[in-house]
Amino acid sequence: MNVDLFDFHLPEHLIAQTPLQDRTASRLLTLNRRTGAIGHQLFSDILQFLRAGDLLVLNDTRVIPARLFGVKPDTGAKVEVLLLKQEQDDCWEALVKPAKRLKEGAVVHFSDKLQAEVVEEREMGARVLRFSYEGIFNEILDELGQMPLPPYIKEQLEDRERYQTVYAKHEGSAAAPTAGLHFTKEILKDIERMGVRIAYITLHVGLGTFRPMSADTVEEHVMHSEYYELSEETAALINDAKRQGGRIVAVGTTSARTLETVAERYEGAGAVVASCSGWTDIFMYPGYTFQLVDALLTNFHLPKSTLVMLVSAMAGRERIMAAYQEAIEREYRFFSFGDAMFIYDDR
Repeated sequence: MNVDLFDFHLPEHLIAQTPLQDRTASRLLTLNRRTGAIGHQLFSDILQFLRAGDLLVLNDTRVIPARLFGVKPDTGAKVEVLLLKQEQDDCWEALVKPAKRLKEGAVVHFSDKLQAEVVEEREMGARVLRFSYEGIFNEILDELGQMPLPPYIKEQLEDRERYQTVYAKHEGSAAAPTAGLHFTKEILKDIERMGVRIAYITLHVGLGTFRPMSADTVEEHVMHSEYYELSEETAALINDAKRQGGRIVAVGTTSARTLETVAERYEGAGAVVASCSGWTDIFMYPGYTFQLVDALLTNFHLPKSTLVMLVSAMAGRERIMAAYQEAIEREYRFFSFGDAMFIYDDR
């Protein structure tokens, strides 16, 4: 399957540069994956598409201020570092710019409190850095680091918390699970009051978010791996919802990837799942059969991205491309700070 099948033209002015003042004021495109019917709502109307007995699954990862700026003390050359995941002790995998300046053994100074040495070179500009510092690393990172906004966002973010979900808890992501940015604590309470239960998983968003597909065909692409955790409480809620005929509604592609990884781990939709953790490199594209996820709330994704392929696996490529075209014609806001899409089945 050619990657170009998932391409589309997006006018640049539709790329949302800043979050809306009210998180729930985003628009909501609804897509019935059985009939192909498309609807246009506000995000606050999501309650109309949920029903008692559903289980809403949210990713409670928290973005770290992972973008650092430093210099090479030997040359004075400026360096940008984006932390992706902690590997062991004080070693982190990171993307660096310009990569050609940071060979193995190179040293970077970020401040008097923080330095790093390149201990391994990896593909596509990735490096492993060993940090040395005075004090507590997370506190230094909070002081020196910037939020790792995607490269298509050119505006500065005035409030860091607007690139966090209101339920963000476990630090470790290099990017936000952006479908969750639309929720407020108040709307989550409204959802619970209507009989929808809420569960949390954790998946730390990593390297693949920043890497374009390099393969010409979908089948050739190798996915990155990301760390996930599913608690005993969430496993019990999933099993109970399935037993009672409720839908599993994933908020974001990260939640969907985690749930489907767990389904594969426990061999299918009818299996009883249990608490677990590990690394997932699951890749969902048309032809994939969802085993746990019944409905998906997501944002609009980049052309030819693995995320467009994931939503196409759920609703069909033709329906997703048609929905995206309609969203473009109606000038929906795209990507991280953009509007939302709800893919569901009304049966």
